[in-house]
Amino acid sequence: MRYAKRGRLRFTSHRDVARAFERALRRARVPMAYSQGFNPHPKISWIGAAPTGVASEAEYVEIAVVTPVEPTELVAVLDAAMPPGLDLLEAVVADGSGSLADRVEASRWRIELDGVSAELLGEAVARLLAASVVEVERLTKHGMRTIDARAAVVSATVHADVPGEPRPSGGPCGILDVVVRQTTPAVRPDDVLSALRVVAGLEPPVPAKATRMAQGQLDDSGGLADPLAQDRAVRQG
Repeated sequence: MRYAKRGRLRFTSHRDVARAFERALRRARVPMAYSQGFNPHPKISWIGAAPTGVASEAEYVEIAVVTPVEPTELVAVLDAAMPPGLDLLEAVVADGSGSLADRVEASRWRIELDGVSAELLGEAVARLLAASVVEVERLTKHGMRTIDARAAVVSATVHADVPGEPRPSGGPCGILDVVVRQTTPAVRPDDVLSALRVVAGLEPPVPAKATRMAQGQLDDSGGLADPLAQDRAVRQG
């Protein structure tokens, strides 16, 4: 299934999202398959969940059921049971050819930098792309860790926001569309912003807003293939 994390729900942790999903599955009476053992759990597999504070239009999850469920009906009943801001968008029957996680190689992010002009953002991005290595630090549960943010960036383009849209800063807003390969550890939108700070001293006056727009495998042009496409093809065929 593909779902979105929107509005204030972007500040919800993945653990809370998972709990909301499990409650919604019970309320919607979805015939879930459960694990074996003393403390059985519904069989749910999360695919690269977006970090806390980030919105998304392309989150993916796999569930196992014990009886067949019509995908369109599942979307309707489960979406109605979910809290506003967690929105079910699509469900397909898996074609059995392997894990959905194997079809996800990279993410495309839209990062809005309020108070930063497209020209200034473009200069910073050009410096980032020209660099071979850009190391940034991230605080983890094991302490500070240094990662190479540049290695994960596949492509990055900049454009200006739609004129007339109100912004907290009252100034310009540059939009960064960036495709980031999934690495270990994962390079997140805030790591890309840290890399822009390292190479160009870019400091947005207000916090940036990041939204994941797509996930999938990279094609030859640097685009992302829809991870559910082959499941749809099997069903339609």
